[in-house]
Amino acid sequence: MRAARLINLVLLLQSRGMLTAAELAAELEVSERTVYRDVLALSAAGVPVYAEQGRAGGYRLVGGYRTRLTGLSPAEAEALFLAGLPGPARDMGLAEPVRTVRRKVLAALPPVLRDASQSAGQRFHLDAPGWFGDTDPPPLLADLARAVWHDQVLTVRYRTRDEVTRTVAPYGLVLKNGVWYLVGKVGADLRVYRADRVVAAEAAGDTFERDPDFDLPSFWAARAADFVRQMLRETITVRLSPHGRRLLRYVVEPIARQEAEQAAGEPDPDGWVRTRLPVESPDVAYTYVLSLGPEVEVIDPPELRSRVAAAAERTRSLYR
Repeated sequence: MRAARLINLVLLLQSRGMLTAAELAAELEVSERTVYRDVLALSAAGVPVYAEQGRAGGYRLVGGYRTRLTGLSPAEAEALFLAGLPGPARDMGLAEPVRTVRRKVLAALPPVLRDASQSAGQRFHLDAPGWFGDTDPPPLLADLARAVWHDQVLTVRYRTRDEVTRTVAPYGLVLKNGVWYLVGKVGADLRVYRADRVVAAEAAGDTFERDPDFDLPSFWAARAADFVRQMLRETITVRLSPHGRRLLRYVVEPIARQEAEQAAGEPDPDGWVRTRLPVESPDVAYTYVLSLGPEVEVIDPPELRSRVAAAAERTRSLYR
């Protein structure tokens, strides 16, 4: 642990120039007293760390000294591809490898390029979680990520209506709108599990041979599209105003909107079109129609039309 910290201290000085003890302590998440001891240890080992006194002082490396300890460990090389996702990397227990690999990359860059990371970080940020979800990561996410990295077969207990036990070959993890999902092979089938519903995960003692043709992004895109199509079990017939057609993208799933656009007839003189809209259930259809307000008219089924008319009458009475 201390050896890794000493390397990180040298890399920080190499990439940033002069840093105070307080700045080093903040970066390394230790006390200033620990920084003083580490600097003495580096000096004793022959690393030319020089301390400049005064208000503008701090520590720096003497004479253009550069360490060659910038090679990446396997964990750091893997973490490199998560360096732009600090939140998800932290949730998977990879915060320290990500910090270390960033320092090594910065130390290896020529001085003219070292500001690129800070410049990009000031301008671009990916905030993966959704707005209204629980921000705490699933309790076993780090264990699942470790098994994914090392191709370890897991015995998991999974909470659905009942608790079930499965032997899973964990192929990957996906973060979708703030929710983590585990993609795993059970027997010959690839399945998807919500990570927050995994209540126990133990290594089964075996490793599995990963299918070299498996592509996680492609699998997820296809599975997500199939999932949405399976949910859209029913269809309603509606008339949409021009503004209602524009609002549709904010109310329904993209696949449902695309099918509604494809099924739309010719606009009438006022620009309204008749179309068929796939929905999950009558209750979901009711919320969709209420969201669109006066920009939609339900034609079929009659039960939904009557329900929306009653809601409109109640709304009218409130504003009478």
